[in-house]
Amino acid sequence: MGKISNYLANELLDHVFNAAYTPAATVYLALSTANPTDDGSGMAEPSGNGYARQAITFGAAASRRVTQSGVVTFPIATGAWGTVTHWAVFDASTAGNMLAHGDWSVAKSIVANNTPSAASGEVWIEVSAGGEMSTTLAHNLLNLAFRNVAYAKPATYVGMATATLTETTTGSTVTEPSGNGYARTQVNINGGAAPAWALAASRQVVNGGAVSLPAATGAWGTVVASFIASAVSGGDILFFDNGTTDQAVASGDTMQFAASAITVGLN
Repeated sequence: MGKISNYLANELLDHVFNAAYTPAATVYLALSTANPTDDGSGMAEPSGNGYARQAITFGAAASRRVTQSGVVTFPIATGAWGTVTHWAVFDASTAGNMLAHGDWSVAKSIVANNTPSAASGEVWIEVSAGGEMSTTLAHNLLNLAFRNVAYAKPATYVGMATATLTETTTGSTVTEPSGNGYARTQVNINGGAAPAWALAASRQVVNGGAVSLPAATGAWGTVVASFIASAVSGGDILFFDNGTTDQAVASGDTMQFAASAITVGLN
């Protein structure tokens, strides 16, 4: 299984919450004789002896992952490349930014006259279930980053729910308070009108200032979850949190998230 890099995590978070990310038209598979790690510092590509990254394609995202489609064949080795233990996907054929990395199920020692290849389906990158990102958003971001499929930067609205949410809850199926002054609150991109998001850093985005929902003009019921949606009503649920402390909201109450109280991460 592949994991996205720190670079890509920050870019995708900013695509959702701040400035749009422009993906590479082509992504490339690289080999490594060491674990690249999330920041790419451990990347150890073969050098010389005919080695070169190769373009890789992925099928449409499904079940929260993108999977390699088609065999990737490297040039014939004209000398030893070392023992290849890991792979990485980059946004350029040389240099560039690492987007994701993972390990091969079996390490291979590449010697002269070998023609290394990766069978279709060997490389896949997944956003794990059980987190707090919707499946819809997971698919949109994976298709954007690894298949160059357009996904317009969404607006972001903070809302509350009176029933727990799942990865498949939508902006139309979420159970929200109704009436009595309730409305989702828009949070703008960094540099926009308050409230606004901070820029992504260390794989996280936080709200740069307090986010307040309208004052309740009547009872909202007991709020048990919070979420971020792409529209003031309906739309997609982007992220959600069922860990919100249950709150019975009465007339005159104002729900507020202090600055940095909303933390969204890709870990």
